[in-house]
Amino acid sequence: MIEAKGLEKVFKIKGKRGNGAAEAGDPRDEGKVFRALRGVSFRCDKGMVLGLVGPNGAGKTTTLRILSTALTPTKGGIIIDGEDYSLFPNEIRRRIGFLSGTTGLYPRLTAKEMVQYFGRLHGMESKHLNRRMDELFERFGMLDYVNERNDKLSTGMKQKVNIVRTLVHDPSIFIFDEPTTGLDIMSVGVFLDFLSESKHQNKTIIFSTHSLHEVETLCDQVVIINRGISSFAGTSAMLKQETGETALERAFARRIRQDEEMEGAA
Repeated sequence: MIEAKGLEKVFKIKGKRGNGAAEAGDPRDEGKVFRALRGVSFRCDKGMVLGLVGPNGAGKTTTLRILSTALTPTKGGIIIDGEDYSLFPNEIRRRIGFLSGTTGLYPRLTAKEMVQYFGRLHGMESKHLNRRMDELFERFGMLDYVNERNDKLSTGMKQKVNIVRTLVHDPSIFIFDEPTTGLDIMSVGVFLDFLSESKHQNKTIIFSTHSLHEVETLCDQVVIINRGISSFAGTSAMLKQETGETALERAFARRIRQDEEMEGAA
């Protein structure tokens, strides 16, 4: 189980010298702050899949990084399996597999070496690690590429390496930031089937996506983050009912417009 309670995150803006007043990083911005999150709350129980959706820049990635312990919230907290994660960060990190959209691969390592490296970081014994890698490489159709250097791999194959790296230690909590980016149609299907099976194995799964088809197909809960606030948390059916729309895409768009209208009127 993982629960976010009133998450807020404020980043200080560091100014730097530029060529003009309008340039990003203007020194006059020094000391200003950016409120990435202003109040995000939701809960995902074991055996559930939660989809995190929202416009670009809404705060989804920041939320996922806080859930993964990569970032510390300015305010609010995370409860994992009934424990405050700030009290036992190292123990809780062992339970989490986190795929960040910005995590790169070491270019000179092969796909296999990359996954081995992360498996060893998690303290996996060699025989167990090799067995687990073989299982995942076969599942995701990677056996012909495991000895290729990462810098020689296609975009989709690199994403598969990142997915396997995330899963190799068999975490109980999956946190994915747009995991199907770069994958072909067949690979997306394999990945979604894997998540569906993992759900039935009592895993806790949270992922952000721009594909509302993935949300409707797989997710038990959907959370909309907009302008740093969780503006909706419930089922796809509940979102349609609240907005009076029959298609999830239209329901999502209507909810975003409603949020903007309410903020404009405030």
